[in-house]
Amino acid sequence: MKQCAIIFILILMTIAAWGCMKAGPDYARPEADFFVPEAYEHAAHTGEYLPGGKWWEAFNDDRLNEIVARVLVSNHDIRQAAANVLEARALLDQVDADRYPQIGAAAQASRRQQTITNPITGQAESVQTSQFSLSVPASFEIDLWGRLARASEAGRAELMATELNRRTIIHSVIAETVTRYLEIRAIEAQIRITEKMVETSRMHLELVENRYERGLAPVMELHQAKRALARIQSRLPALRRTAGLSRQALSILQGAYPDNADEAVRQAYSFEMLDPVPEGLPAALLTRRPDIMAAEARLEAASARIGQAKAARFPRFSLTGAFGYASDSLSSFFTPQNEIWNIAVEGLQPIYDAGKRAAGQRAAEARFQAQSMAYARTVLTAFGEVEGALLTRREQMEQRAHLAIFLEQAALTEKNVEDRYRRGLIDYSGFLDALQARFQAQMEMVEIESAIYANRVRLHRALGGGWDIAMNPMDP
Repeated sequence: MKQCAIIFILILMTIAAWGCMKAGPDYARPEADFFVPEAYEHAAHTGEYLPGGKWWEAFNDDRLNEIVARVLVSNHDIRQAAANVLEARALLDQVDADRYPQIGAAAQASRRQQTITNPITGQAESVQTSQFSLSVPASFEIDLWGRLARASEAGRAELMATELNRRTIIHSVIAETVTRYLEIRAIEAQIRITEKMVETSRMHLELVENRYERGLAPVMELHQAKRALARIQSRLPALRRTAGLSRQALSILQGAYPDNADEAVRQAYSFEMLDPVPEGLPAALLTRRPDIMAAEARLEAASARIGQAKAARFPRFSLTGAFGYASDSLSSFFTPQNEIWNIAVEGLQPIYDAGKRAAGQRAAEARFQAQSMAYARTVLTAFGEVEGALLTRREQMEQRAHLAIFLEQAALTEKNVEDRYRRGLIDYSGFLDALQARFQAQMEMVEIESAIYANRVRLHRALGGGWDIAMNPMDP
């Protein structure tokens, strides 16, 4: 009955302690110290931003979809982030455990021999004694000021920050994967353009050689044709090297050995006008981007640490108790007369610690202020990324429109100039300039279209949408 009474008292104290006051401030999201407009400055589309799941499927590329799926499973950064979540969850369990009674078991068995001199007879006698004990000690800290509660609150916020950091890493890795893949496609397109230009330059070299042999072209034009061919050929090794390095980086993102032999990426590159992305409202960004929410979770944890440090300056009260048996004989060990028990309440109030605990509270308050600045910086950076992506898209689309006109005119000019050169109406320099202008326009068109795709990825990432991949932290 006595042990039941002790356990009952501990349970009551646990329930009471969970309802105790909490020292320190309760968390509240700080007001922004900067102006947040109702709409983005460079917004071009109206409507609420509703993030889709697998947003990269808008590129209509099955190969890309396969690669992203493999990255989600095998990427080491994502797997490391998942392990960090498991660690944070275990640390929280450790913190929460301090709010409950700690119950143990203690056992002891001893046998002792000593020599005693009989005061009457004066003879020495050898005496052996045995002692056996078994007890169940328990202890519990009464969280009167909420020190343990604030520690648990901070631990939960830190766990949330770790989980949100995992999502941020997933976002970054997927964005890098898609960007790398699109970069490879663009480089492969430039390689094909360059290879075709090499074939064209060889044909033109044959044309100039025929004209030179017939005395219709000077030797200078022959040298120009050979120089132009060599210049175009020199571009191919650099392009192939860049493509190979990008393939190796893409393999590493998939958790595989860096391999640049993936020819499955080589396919016809065609720019598709993707549907516009409604930007939504700036205020919604605060609750959609995981990095912003992680920064706020860290701020909430810092707020709870203030209460924890403040509560540490007040007295601590602990309830301890034990119940068991002690006897010098095992045969009568579990009998009422051998029962032992105790229960006590202990209090500890620091009187002088040279300002250690007060300094701890000031440090916690300073960390909260620093974390507030970090949160504000994260929010401003996020707004800047959205505005930057929107501005970039607008200017890129205008640049592409002008470049499309230039490319069309360069192709017409080349056709006209080639016909005039064959008829001997102009020299080879004019023909070569027109040929190189068309080639450069083709290369620049691939570059700007690739940049538009890459900026599309940055816009999705900046808006914090389309990224909520369902992944269990227990997944490998």
